[in-house]
Amino acid sequence: MAREAQDRRSGRPQGRQIGYARVSTDEQATEAQEIELRSAGCDVIVQEHGSGASRARPALLRLISDIRAGDVLVVVRLDRLARSVSHLLAVIEDLTDKGAHFRSLRDPIDTSTPQGMFSLQVLGAVAQLERALISERTKAGIAAARKKGRLPGNPGMRERRPAALAKTAAARRASYGARIQASMNDWLPTVRRMRPDHPWDDVVRVLNQKGASWTPERLRRAVKWLVAERLADSALLKRASPQLPEDRLMILVTGISQSNPDLSLRDIAGQLERLHERTPRGSAKWSASSVKNLLDRARRLGLAREPPAP
Repeated sequence: MAREAQDRRSGRPQGRQIGYARVSTDEQATEAQEIELRSAGCDVIVQEHGSGASRARPALLRLISDIRAGDVLVVVRLDRLARSVSHLLAVIEDLTDKGAHFRSLRDPIDTSTPQGMFSLQVLGAVAQLERALISERTKAGIAAARKKGRLPGNPGMRERRPAALAKTAAARRASYGARIQASMNDWLPTVRRMRPDHPWDDVVRVLNQKGASWTPERLRRAVKWLVAERLADSALLKRASPQLPEDRLMILVTGISQSNPDLSLRDIAGQLERLHERTPRGSAKWSASSVKNLLDRARRLGLAREPPAP
């Protein structure tokens, strides 16, 4: 009760206070961070064991995926959450999109207050300056090396040394994993709704209608990575069953509708025409009634939810 009264006086949102405690290795303990987080009012604390140099943080990813509007993610220090200013800003942007907030106990960052948002804007400016300076230093270094007759880049890679090749491959895998985790909330819900009932080609066509640029091979590879990291169900990779043309259209229309419930029947018909899909009768022109018939059939089979009452 005292904390809720303090939050009302401070203007902070009255959602959950969720602590995030990270240490670099399994041998280290999060106990000291947990004590400080509980003292700050955190009822829930998520623990993570992982290097500060890596963005592969499954526990943090699940936390951000489950966080609700009004909740506050709390850390003891900024370095417990992010490995760089750009990484920090990316995490805070994800929280902001969900209506959640971020607070660091030992740093002047609290996105639920004007002062904290100002500090965040300063960090954003610093990150932009940092990227510009790094770019300038890199260009100057390459120019100086060329004047001395040295080639830029990694000598081990040029000479195809096994250790250098292995290190580069590991770095690429880590970078790929970070990109997949950063974007998965945009596309994985659609994959979960459509797979394995629908072929990869159809899933890709639905996703690309939203402005993405997937191919079936790239999407399947991304899902395989998530399954290997236990961030997705292996059932998504099962082979799709052969379907009659009308069954395939029914599932496709259902996937489009559930991916964006705000679409009208006419909107869905327009998307099907842009996808060059033929109606069950073979026509290139879709009507709202044709879409409705397929959705009604999907609802009778339990494949789609009933529309909300007007």
